[in-house]
Amino acid sequence: MISLQRYATLFLQPDLRTAILASLVGRLPIGISGLALLLLVRAREGSFTDSGLVTSAYLAGLAGIAPLVGRLIDRLGPRPVLLVAGLAYPLALLTLVSAINGDASMGLVLLLSFIAGATLPQVTTCMRTLYRRRLQDDALLIAALSLDSVLIEIVFIAGPMLVAFVVATASPDLAVLLGALCAAVGAIFITRTPALTDWSIERPQRRSLLGVLHDSGFRRLLTILLSYAAVFGFVDIAVASYAYDVRQPALAGVILGVMSIGSAVGGLAYGSRSWHLPLARQFALALVIMGVSIAPLAFIANPWLLGVMAVVSGVTMAPPLIIQSTMVAKTMPTAQMAEAFTWVTTAMLCGVGIGFAFGGVVAEAQGATAVFLLAASITVLMGAAARGMLPGPA
Repeated sequence: MISLQRYATLFLQPDLRTAILASLVGRLPIGISGLALLLLVRAREGSFTDSGLVTSAYLAGLAGIAPLVGRLIDRLGPRPVLLVAGLAYPLALLTLVSAINGDASMGLVLLLSFIAGATLPQVTTCMRTLYRRRLQDDALLIAALSLDSVLIEIVFIAGPMLVAFVVATASPDLAVLLGALCAAVGAIFITRTPALTDWSIERPQRRSLLGVLHDSGFRRLLTILLSYAAVFGFVDIAVASYAYDVRQPALAGVILGVMSIGSAVGGLAYGSRSWHLPLARQFALALVIMGVSIAPLAFIANPWLLGVMAVVSGVTMAPPLIIQSTMVAKTMPTAQMAEAFTWVTTAMLCGVGIGFAFGGVVAEAQGATAVFLLAASITVLMGAAARGMLPGPA
């Protein structure tokens, strides 16, 4: 049963409510830009290989530069960093679209795509850091991070739908520009909210070139995140492989969509209740449950049954993500919180990329069943590895 009381308490704080709503607009490019770029390059170049390279360069820019941006947020506050990114990101996308339409060399297109990814406003990092600073009550902090997870799921559902609509009614170019517009509006809007204007700068007790990576517990957590994030790539590939096996390619989008809905429900349910196990044990148990829920997908041939089980699997996917964010929020120094959250983003993106690459190889050789079983096995293994592990300041 989901109780909305804690979420109502969050929204009763006007400045926090405004920031949350603004962040939803600012995060829409997460679900829009990558897919829109893929479709744009596919339409112009006629090659999924080229479109995949461009999208990979975009994600590499985002993953590679994010920790540096996080460190800037910690040192300067979110407002100047978001304002600069809110202007730079649309400019980078406009330049990239012009280069693609102008038959620029692939090397230049890849460079511009990397720059576009690097300038994406780090709205999610700012919001998660804000929750840690504002919410001293553990129950409200977990509820806020759970709501944050649900917003990400909304973005991954709404973003592709907006791209499909714009591409069908106009062009891929406009779909890319829609992502640029959302980033600019969201970034500017959120910087004007009182929740961010009252941000105070804290100095870290110790400085290191490694930043938060000097903490051995945090490094262990990133290793776990990198490994289990690959599972999300495996699952996407397995679902796509299944859909092609049953000669219904469009079914992949439907199954992944209902899985996201299940994840949103799981996130709301987790954040609405109190949990008494230590976070590290919760994390380990949640990963094991997630792995167990994925395994049956390997043995279901009926699309309707697979869709139902995908919802169940989706419900179990949100809690590990929320728990790892809570672990970071409660154990890393406030003065380095944004950097810590951006390293989490980098680890997750790299893991998903590995999952896509390796999952594709396995799917080609063994089919969807093998990929589902691989995803389930790795998740359970990571659950066992996470037992007793909790990051914290050295």
